[in-house]
Amino acid sequence: AKVCGQWLINEHELGSTCFHIVTHGSCSLDVPGQLRCQLYSGDLLIFPRELAHSMEALEPSDGPQVHLSYKEGRLLSGTGMLCAKVSFAHPAAQQILDALPSVLVIRSEQSAHWLDELMSLILSASYQQHSACTVVLDRLCELLFIYALQQHFNWQEPRLKSSFMALYNHPRLVKALAAMHENPQRNWSLAELAATASQSRTTFSNSFRKVSGWTVMQYLSWWRMQLAWDYLLQGQTVANVAERVGYESQAAFSRIFNKHFKLSAGEVRRDPQRFRQQALGRSNWLPGSKN
Repeated sequence: AKVCGQWLINEHELGSTCFHIVTHGSCSLDVPGQLRCQLYSGDLLIFPRELAHSMEALEPSDGPQVHLSYKEGRLLSGTGMLCAKVSFAHPAAQQILDALPSVLVIRSEQSAHWLDELMSLILSASYQQHSACTVVLDRLCELLFIYALQQHFNWQEPRLKSSFMALYNHPRLVKALAAMHENPQRNWSLAELAATASQSRTTFSNSFRKVSGWTVMQYLSWWRMQLAWDYLLQGQTVANVAERVGYESQAAFSRIFNKHFKLSAGEVRRDPQRFRQQALGRSNWLPGSKN
């Protein structure tokens, strides 16, 4: 959108994930009790879960407030903003959102040109009307969100606290995560996972817990349950899902699944539409106990 003149935007959708990019010009941001700052061309603002906030002209000009599409208003003076809402179909995303600050600002000088390039592609795709460009636009917005998270954690590395997301920023532990993600059905031992991180069992176990606050097997159990949820929504049988995520017996799998989600695997499989909608807003996805 393009805004000109004496403008103020304070509409928001509380709880949703969204981002705003200042494509040109400048504005003032106020998140009551959290942050007040100025945003300039190339800056990216992300709300993992949107809070009440307002954005307004930094240097108001004369004339009425005008709302135009970006394409219509790009030749006018004023402030240009690209805004989008992000939806997550997988419940695992809630754990990532929980680990983020309430508001993130990525400055243009931090983005090493990737933001400019993605912004250009997103704007180009948004001008098009056919359905194929909608798919492209979705993927580009996903990339922007991923790059922004990576940039945030790279920039914040010296101050990172113990958290779920800190695992993904650790040069050794991330190798163990990759192994678990690629082969969740494998009967992993602590020694095997430590080897993927090139660490002893003790060092690996202690490092993992210090960085994330979780034990290794808690994380593995949690990851398996996220995959299981997705497979059940696809209509796969409970027995098949149990095997795919590394459980030798359906009973053992069902017990762990129920402990994680307070639901039976059969319930989720029988009513995928209901639980697909619940997954989008659910945030209490805690790791289970060691299995």
